[in-house]
Amino acid sequence: MDSPFWNFSLAVYGANAVENECLGLQDQFGIDVNLVLLCAYLGAVHGAALTAGDIASARAEAGLWHEQIVRPLRAARRTLKAITFRTDDETKAAAQLRIQVKAIELESERIEQMTLGRWTKARLTSWPRGDSREAVVGNLQVLLAGYGGGAERLAAAEAAKHLIAAALDQVVIK
Repeated sequence: MDSPFWNFSLAVYGANAVENECLGLQDQFGIDVNLVLLCAYLGAVHGAALTAGDIASARAEAGLWHEQIVRPLRAARRTLKAITFRTDDETKAAAQLRIQVKAIELESERIEQMTLGRWTKARLTSWPRGDSREAVVGNLQVLLAGYGGGAERLAAAEAAKHLIAAALDQVVIK
């Protein structure tokens, strides 16, 4: 299934330095990258300003899938990369399996985005609209506030500067 949110996410995630920023937020703060991308998408494309309640609702909507499917697949993929085997055949077989797990992990992320897309559709008309840049930054700050303290939030917000720029570029391109 092709969706505007998925297409936006692929374009933004593929932009310069965004993948590293997103993975940094994920690894340092435990943040679901799909929620980061949702905040950027809703702010950049729709000018929607999210509240802490909105973020909590989105987290709850996708949480079970993310915790029980996405995270274990990611852990399996990362573990496959870290294991050292004794033979070339084992190494090649594990590398092939890792490629397959990575594809399944990506598909699990897309399914999570389908869930978040359905959640968004039901609420889109209720959010206040404003300046895209302010909405993206504000949404990310609200998201980050749910994951950590003040200093950590500021560091994380600074770490997302390429993400913000890439998200806003998607609006200009369209």
